[in-house]
Amino acid sequence: MFRTHGSRAAGAAALLLTLGLATACSTGQESTSGSDASVAPVSGKISITYLQKQGDQEYFVGEAAGAKAKAAELGVDLKVVNLGNDANKTVSEVQSAVAQKSNGVIIVVPDPAVGPQVVQTAKDAKVALLTSDDQICATGPDPSSCAKESLVPRIGFSGAQMGGEVGKRAAEEYKKAGWSAADTRIVSAWKQDVTVCGDRVKAAKDAFNAAVPGVQNIDVATDNTPTGAQDKIAATVTANQGVKHWVVWGCNDENVQGGVTALQNAGVSADNVIGVGLGAYLACKNWSGDKPSGMKAALFINGKDVGALAVQTMYDKLKNSKDFPAEAFAPTTMVDASTWKSAGVTCS
Repeated sequence: MFRTHGSRAAGAAALLLTLGLATACSTGQESTSGSDASVAPVSGKISITYLQKQGDQEYFVGEAAGAKAKAAELGVDLKVVNLGNDANKTVSEVQSAVAQKSNGVIIVVPDPAVGPQVVQTAKDAKVALLTSDDQICATGPDPSSCAKESLVPRIGFSGAQMGGEVGKRAAEEYKKAGWSAADTRIVSAWKQDVTVCGDRVKAAKDAFNAAVPGVQNIDVATDNTPTGAQDKIAATVTANQGVKHWVVWGCNDENVQGGVTALQNAGVSADNVIGVGLGAYLACKNWSGDKPSGMKAALFINGKDVGALAVQTMYDKLKNSKDFPAEAFAPTTMVDASTWKSAGVTCS
């Protein structure tokens, strides 16, 4: 998951980001917003449109591949569309899917503000709607303040679980390094209007603080891109010249990679940096050679499993009228320089 930035469309709702691996498990919660009784079962061939933000990003390329493989297995017609970061294209492509008689739409929106418009368009056309990775709210632009029954069903990852794993691994690396809180700072970097990012970062902080209390945290607002994170974290490093040791985490690999690069450019040695990525698709580049890196580990999230689970979930709804779960999560695994290849990580 997971860069998120782009323009906003007026009068629309919210959607969030996240990521997975291997077999998936459902929360078991049932949702009313995405299980509209007006969506009739399909007796013939099923047609699904999968709309993705940032479709050229490694995670989403994998997600599309997983979706296509599952669609081929089920005999489903699947169209995958790359929305980039264009909120206006999101709305027009949903309308296009409706016009082309898609039975269901699976969507990862580039901007949370388009949520309500997307939901209304699908509802009016009696087209089943499911999100992957990020949440959207049917009634407003912010999923974090959305009534539970108004959240559109989502396939993806648990932000709290992912962030918790990142914070736990960072604490383990910190203890192993033998650093002191007095000359250490944590950088938490994320796009702060993306709810799922906030969930991840909060969970990372909580897990780290439970294991290692007393280390000062610095929140850094970014656009969730490597260059954006690098620029903002470079300014943070400049403003904190007395800090010797740095811990870096964020919403995604992009934020952590940007932070690790900024620290390297500032002359901070790799053994004074603990970066724990989220995604592993950029983190693994740091481990491809023999040069020491501040990127110590990353949580691997496999988009293929999310794409496959999303298509299966939509198929079950359209073919068998099975209600969408409110959320279904795919598991994750922590990797580092010694394990990333055997875990199947593909570098961007």
